[in-house]
Amino acid sequence: MKRFLPLLFAPVLVLAQDSDLKIERFDPAFDQLVAPGTRIEKLAEGFHWSEGPVWKDGSLYFSDVPENKLYRWQPGEKSAKVFLQPSGGMESTPAFKEPGSNGLTLDAKGNLILCQQGTQRVARLEPDGKQVPLTHGYEGKHFNSPNDVIYSKNGNLYFTDPPYGLEGLNDSPLKQLKFNGVFLVKPSGETTAIIKDLTFPNGLAFSPDEKLLYVGVSDPQSAKVWVYDVQPDGTVANKRLFFDAGPLVSDKRVGLPDGMKVDAQGDLWCAAAGGVLVISPTGKHLGTIVTNQQTGNCAWGDDGSTLYICANMFICRVKTLTHGVGMVNK
Repeated sequence: MKRFLPLLFAPVLVLAQDSDLKIERFDPAFDQLVAPGTRIEKLAEGFHWSEGPVWKDGSLYFSDVPENKLYRWQPGEKSAKVFLQPSGGMESTPAFKEPGSNGLTLDAKGNLILCQQGTQRVARLEPDGKQVPLTHGYEGKHFNSPNDVIYSKNGNLYFTDPPYGLEGLNDSPLKQLKFNGVFLVKPSGETTAIIKDLTFPNGLAFSPDEKLLYVGVSDPQSAKVWVYDVQPDGTVANKRLFFDAGPLVSDKRVGLPDGMKVDAQGDLWCAAAGGVLVISPTGKHLGTIVTNQQTGNCAWGDDGSTLYICANMFICRVKTLTHGVGMVNK
């Protein structure tokens, strides 16, 4: 997502100082996830809106959505280098206020998968640089602007499709779908809309056993994370509220539920008000990694215990005592 809907909140324009980065602890259980005294390290800055981090082959890849660039950062470097431009599948045009790639993930072969807002599709980036569309429409209509994407172990692909890439959002003449949905793409390519009733679906994550699907909604009027039961056919059922982030949003803590990841114990690490909220499997707010910025997403890297965070115009990291799901010794 890009910094909220227009006119609802003023974006934070001042670069965060290192002293603004801190960790808040609300429950003793948080000490088992992030050791007391742990500090947040800023790695690189100067981006427009950083998003969609993923760890691949010893490097961090992430999007700068408005700038239509995909970056690569390597340990030891003080800046990130452009890896792919245009990252959204086409050159920037006035019809797309955010034309670049957004959410990223890896397929079973380690290929980068990109939510490409400019071409309104999800695509695979081949080792030779070729971009292969995995899906680019539903019932004869273009998607809005695919935002976040995850895979299940059986090869099903899930992605959210709010209108954030479009100039005018829901009022854009390019918006063909009447809803902002969550989609399931089977390995065969069959595409199904599995959720149609969320206003601005954004971040996605599975529980460690993949029996639950979490969906963040970046709507100022409904800043919530919902959870669903995953059915044998890959669809979802039994929608229920997991966490209400609305009360945490303020002039000093901007940010709505956005990208999210789950650790090996099932805790949800969700970009939201002022940083990354850490929420237990029962929905209890354990602590916050405070960036003092609208924060887009996070992902584990290194050996699986370092959390990398895209916080508006910079990226940072924090060492954790847990690991991301499937990230041990990666």
